[in-house]
Amino acid sequence: MTHFPQPGTPKARIPGPQQPPPPYPRIAAGLWRRCLYGGLASWALTAGVAYATRGTAPLPALILLGSFLVPVAFVLWAYERHGRDLGVSAVLGCFLAGGALGLFGAVLAQSYLLRPSPGTFLGTALVEEAAGLGALVFVLRRQPGIRGTRAGLVLGAAVGFGFAAVESAGYAVGAAVASAGADPRTLLETELLRGVLAPLGHGLWTAIAGGALLSLRRVNGRLRYAPPVLAAFVGAALLHTLWDCTRGAATWMAARLSGTGTGTGTQGYPDTAGAGHEHLFTLFSVGGLALVALAGAGWVLSLARRETLWRNTP
Repeated sequence: MTHFPQPGTPKARIPGPQQPPPPYPRIAAGLWRRCLYGGLASWALTAGVAYATRGTAPLPALILLGSFLVPVAFVLWAYERHGRDLGVSAVLGCFLAGGALGLFGAVLAQSYLLRPSPGTFLGTALVEEAAGLGALVFVLRRQPGIRGTRAGLVLGAAVGFGFAAVESAGYAVGAAVASAGADPRTLLETELLRGVLAPLGHGLWTAIAGGALLSLRRVNGRLRYAPPVLAAFVGAALLHTLWDCTRGAATWMAARLSGTGTGTGTQGYPDTAGAGHEHLFTLFSVGGLALVALAGAGWVLSLARRETLWRNTP
């Protein structure tokens, strides 16, 4: 005997299959762009207030915004485009560890290598890049599943940008202390220059070494310090050294071509520098930095193209 339900009786609903939660947080596309534009507007407003009032109250916010804005925006971009499946904890941990351990290594290197010279710059670069790789290994020591060239590039860049942010903050503090807060122009110039150069320096160098390191990582999580990894590490250190030597090389070449001597003043120009020497110095300095940056970017692109699978990548 079949029983039919009374009219108006609510029907039971059979729940459908539950969708598994996403393996990584859903971050809306374009967050890096909003962070960059909003941060630039905040930095410009803070800079205007500091310049108008000549006070010290806006300086902490100005230093933090100017130092961390570009590195954080680039890390967000790398995460959104290429590293969602790596996890927020890995990317954030690499950024923070890079700032802490990288700066610690730089302080130790500059404490023992005080005299500026190509050898000094090479020693400093080796220590800083080793500290960056150490930060990457420290963060990933309990995450054996993260491996591959793409993961190494993204996480290595996060380490480098963390170092660049803290290093830029140190330079900005030095500029603020030198001017005693009376004239923020030196601080603003320092932050503008460091902000423009931030994507072309430490982020590229540590990404190169990190990509080579994780590309050879075993399935069980063990890292292999094979010759390709050592070659990438030395190459990144050499790019770092060339970057640091650019100013001195530009000063020497400009002095030789302009015939103004080789003695340098406080700003990197010779004591008898003229307008012609300053133009040559700017040309050689900017050109040298551009060549080093192009070499690093080309190396990173060559490593990226070797990766057969780029998940979460347009």
